[in-house]
Amino acid sequence: MDSSPPRDLYSISELALELGITPRAIRFYEQKGLLSPRRAGAHRVLDRRDRVRLLLILRGKRLGFSLDEIAEYLRLYAADRTQVAQMRMLLAATRQRQAELQRQRHDLDVTLAELGDIERQVLRALASQGATEAGATEATDSDERSRT
Repeated sequence: MDSSPPRDLYSISELALELGITPRAIRFYEQKGLLSPRRAGAHRVLDRRDRVRLLLILRGKRLGFSLDEIAEYLRLYAADRTQVAQMRMLLAATRQRQAELQRQRHDLDVTLAELGDIERQVLRALASQGATEAGATEATDSDERSRT
């Protein structure tokens, strides 16, 4: 990502390159009503406001928010310059997302523990048969090769 200071106008391609996304992604967000490029001659251009909106969109997506949630956040920003409603909405959405991620973390921990139990059971069974772990790995490798 380019660290140069923001400019006044950007082509879709320029802004995509700067932010490490595709022009198609910017057009997608435009189609969803999240960005509103304007015309400068034959080209559509984005301004500083669009750049900030795009940064917020990308951050929201990275944090797992839906496009509808991001759109509501951006709508509140435009409607309330004090940003109180926006901050309240962001606080609620952030808390909800944290709770979702905590549930997912718990589910992963449970799954990892269960897989660990299975692994230990299999190792004990192999040991009781006088077999080694390497034989299981070799069988898995040969299964993989036969599928390709």
